[in-house]
Amino acid sequence: MAVQFATAQTASITGKILSEGKLVEFANVVLKGTQMIAVTDTSGMYQINNIPVGSYQVEVSALGFNKISKSIALKAEENLNLDFDLIANNSLLNEIVISGTLKEVNRLESPVNVEVYTTTYFKKNPTPNIYEALQNVNGVKPQLNCNVCNTGDIHINGLEGPYTMVLIDGMPIVSSLSTVYGLSGIPNSLVERIEIVKGPASSLYGSEAIGGLINIITKKPQNAPMVSADVFGTSWGEYNADLGVKLDAGKKASVLTGINYFNFQNRVDKNKDNFTDMTLQNRISVFQKWNFQRKDNRLFSIAARYMYEDRWGGDLRWEKQFRGGDSIYGESIYTKRWEIIGNYQLPTKEKLMLSFSYNNHDQNSVYGKTPYIADQKIGFTQLTWDKQLGRNDFIIGTALRYTYYDDNTPGTATADTINQKNQPQKTFLPGIFVQNEISISELHKLLLGFRYDYNSYHGNIYTPRLAYKWTVNEKNIIRLNAGTGFRVVNLFTEEHAALTGARIVEIKNELKPERSYNANLNYIKKIYAKNGTFVALDASVFYTYFNNRIVGDYETDPNKIIYDNLNGYAESKGITLNLDLGFNNGLKIIAGVTLMENTLSKNGITEQQILTEKVTGTWAVSYKIKKAKLAIDYTGNVYGPMRLPLLNDLDPRSQYSPWWSIQNIQLTFSGLKNFEIYGGVKNLLNWTPFKENDQFIIARTNDPFDKEVQFDSNGQAIANANNPYGLTFDPTYIYAPTQGARVFLGLRYSFR
Repeated sequence: MAVQFATAQTASITGKILSEGKLVEFANVVLKGTQMIAVTDTSGMYQINNIPVGSYQVEVSALGFNKISKSIALKAEENLNLDFDLIANNSLLNEIVISGTLKEVNRLESPVNVEVYTTTYFKKNPTPNIYEALQNVNGVKPQLNCNVCNTGDIHINGLEGPYTMVLIDGMPIVSSLSTVYGLSGIPNSLVERIEIVKGPASSLYGSEAIGGLINIITKKPQNAPMVSADVFGTSWGEYNADLGVKLDAGKKASVLTGINYFNFQNRVDKNKDNFTDMTLQNRISVFQKWNFQRKDNRLFSIAARYMYEDRWGGDLRWEKQFRGGDSIYGESIYTKRWEIIGNYQLPTKEKLMLSFSYNNHDQNSVYGKTPYIADQKIGFTQLTWDKQLGRNDFIIGTALRYTYYDDNTPGTATADTINQKNQPQKTFLPGIFVQNEISISELHKLLLGFRYDYNSYHGNIYTPRLAYKWTVNEKNIIRLNAGTGFRVVNLFTEEHAALTGARIVEIKNELKPERSYNANLNYIKKIYAKNGTFVALDASVFYTYFNNRIVGDYETDPNKIIYDNLNGYAESKGITLNLDLGFNNGLKIIAGVTLMENTLSKNGITEQQILTEKVTGTWAVSYKIKKAKLAIDYTGNVYGPMRLPLLNDLDPRSQYSPWWSIQNIQLTFSGLKNFEIYGGVKNLLNWTPFKENDQFIIARTNDPFDKEVQFDSNGQAIANANNPYGLTFDPTYIYAPTQGARVFLGLRYSFR
């Protein structure tokens, strides 16, 4: 589009608008301080004629791109050629999110702060599953809990995994038993984006969302390529393959099928303790999702996934014939899991959405000679009504969750004094909730929420919620969130240390449910520089107070883990800051730091909780060399010291972990049609928890069944010539991954 202005002494400008070599249509080109404007045509070209001679700022803006401006000085009769190269706005501040309010809204409009991470972000450091991918998200930490079988959970702001609710398409199907091994079975290939809410979310998603939630949004078939593949391997012998195929099933249905396979069979022992440094794994996951076109664009989708995994770790000599015996130690876990998820919008004038899910998790495992056979089934259904009345935007819903759990341990029954020996636990959790988002004005929004659940064992559960959003202006936003949480603990599905090693579990008293009170204050600031540089600051202050906190005592008796409600209180508090920088030259920086304290207070004494650090940081630095079709990604994290579980006063291992960092470098070449080739080095610094001067990480790998340990009358291990530190076998002294540096190489293919 050309704009004509008549004047005596005039000039003109013309040019094209690009982004990463592609033309940008419908971009606005404005001479600031004037009414002169042009819009690029389908070829990305623009032109402005008859411009009075003088100096100007030319500003270009387009949907999905950062603004950019240049200074010019025009002479009479000059025809200036002025091209612009826009940067896609990958800050994700303008993403559509659903996790904060249960409805699709622009992230900046949501009164609840939701962090969004797309597959583009996770490709900066390719991993075989979601659990490992989260290592570069600020304030979110995949925490390993066992040196032998590499179980783990996900911490948000230092709170343990059970305080984090993990959802798939909004359905709470990753919980209890599946949090131990199920997280490593979710492949990146089925993910469209991940939404993270730090802080209280109980009024919408149930009482367990105390520390926050992670909502894994799976791909929509209509947005997926026809065929995609991603295969990579590492110098340690890890191999991962993802395959995706999209098909149209008639005129009104599309189906996406994804297959993920991961294999690692290399027995690595860098620290020479005769135990595997990394668990051997053989895993396959199959995923399929159907979307159906309906009248008035009503939603109907259904998805299913099956996962099988065989993993083991332990003595290098271990073979399957030793499984469950007491001659050679190994931890062997067979996991079978299937799940189904669906969303159906009812054919009514009112917007009514029915959601449902069901999953079955079957685990057959042995830890040395201790068997753990468990079966868990979770069914969930929810009906929500989305209704707007004037300035009030309501979400009203009802939900029912049913959990069936059975295992071979009488301790599980004893843990909450509910279940009786050899009897499965069946828990019904019906609930209702209401949320009202009130638009007080264009700048102020208030969200009020309340949820009522009835637990078939613990009775009434109330979880109110409040959120307030103040849009100071389009570049400054302030949010306040507060709420409560309620959690029933199942020790054996949440606390892997209750099974591994030689410790036994002791429940001192009848365990009461935990209750928490949370608050989170968030501030977002956006800065647009004239040269196209974009800066986004996201800062939060958080606080959580716990009553009846259930804590495992590893220190009173080295042979036991003693559980009881804390006779006092627990606190989690801190500050987190995210920085997002995008430069016009192709450089992008995403960095974050979290300062926090997680403490337990009893009898007037406050101390740092075990296995929680005070400082964490993450970064991702990316640069594109456009002419060479080459992208460089440098990612990493850093963690401050955390208190570690020692067995006794003689234990020679350090009481606190050191500062440590895992850093990665990757090169990606995209100069081939439909293909990308990528490779690099993971753990660039070759950092591991063990060093040459460390005597051991796992205690007494030479005697994992404690056959040669002598005990006194109080059950304490006796120090002698054979056991100079008075230790028992214990693999729970772990705080970081044990894999050293390794080279990786991969290939991606995508055909639309």
